[in-house]
Amino acid sequence: MTSEITLFVNPTAGSGRGARAAQPAASALRDAGFSVRTVLGEDADDALRRAREAVAGGTGALIAVGGDGLMSLALQAVAGTTTPLGVVAVGTGNDFARALGLPIRDPAAAGRLAAEALKQGTVRTIDLGRTGERWFGSVLASGFDSRVNDRGNRMRWIGGRFKYDLAILAELAAFRPTAYRVRLDGGPVREIEATLIAVGNGTSYGGGMRICADAVMDDGLFDVTVVGDCSRTTLLKVFPRVYKGTHLDHPVVTVHRAASVELEAVGVTAYADGEPLGPLPVAATCVPGAARVLGAVPPTAR
Repeated sequence: MTSEITLFVNPTAGSGRGARAAQPAASALRDAGFSVRTVLGEDADDALRRAREAVAGGTGALIAVGGDGLMSLALQAVAGTTTPLGVVAVGTGNDFARALGLPIRDPAAAGRLAAEALKQGTVRTIDLGRTGERWFGSVLASGFDSRVNDRGNRMRWIGGRFKYDLAILAELAAFRPTAYRVRLDGGPVREIEATLIAVGNGTSYGGGMRICADAVMDDGLFDVTVVGDCSRTTLLKVFPRVYKGTHLDHPVVTVHRAASVELEAVGVTAYADGEPLGPLPVAATCVPGAARVLGAVPPTAR
């Protein structure tokens, strides 16, 4: 493996933590003997183009420094290649890193872990979800949760998990179930009324909301969490349990496992890894072994 690696940085992640985190992460990698080249972009499209160029040019690894938005961009660059991805999670949500047991908001530790993994070959191969040309690593959200995401993204004056708690309370005022058409693994179409449907390659979204708490990132399957039609009162009781994953035991919640999922509904935006995909319908496929992640903890070791 080449000793030159690429640091892929979002300087604005976590209210500027991305820029501050790049230096200790780079220092840890250089101290381990690696030559570090930093990639920035003028915007998301330019950053992705530069990351893809680095991967195509044979970089030894792409080390992403930022939040889940940058991790999403990094996945677009490394998916389907042999280039390993290093994760220095310093954003607001950090759900991708959390699902893989990687350091959160500790760039020096994340840099050291990536360097050690490169030297020892400690790489975990994981699945990714794919919708058209777009890859995702964590959760595809639709329904109540995507409306919360819409509102949370507009709350730029506050960060972290509290933002999503406030967004949940605000969306409850306009709460309504959604009429879905769902197909799993090419089977029959099911017409259901649901509060939300989340398609999980990883376990969480929104900064630790474990909506697909039992999802495993290398089993070749999505965990599809369906929160059925319920009242505001029931939702208020169920939703706080999502942070521990205990909502899965509630009678209104069902979980399916499938390698492909098709969702259709009117007036619902889909999000993947916290980024908008666009309105439903959407078809997602779980692609086994689509990415390689440095230092990620296997599920049996958690």
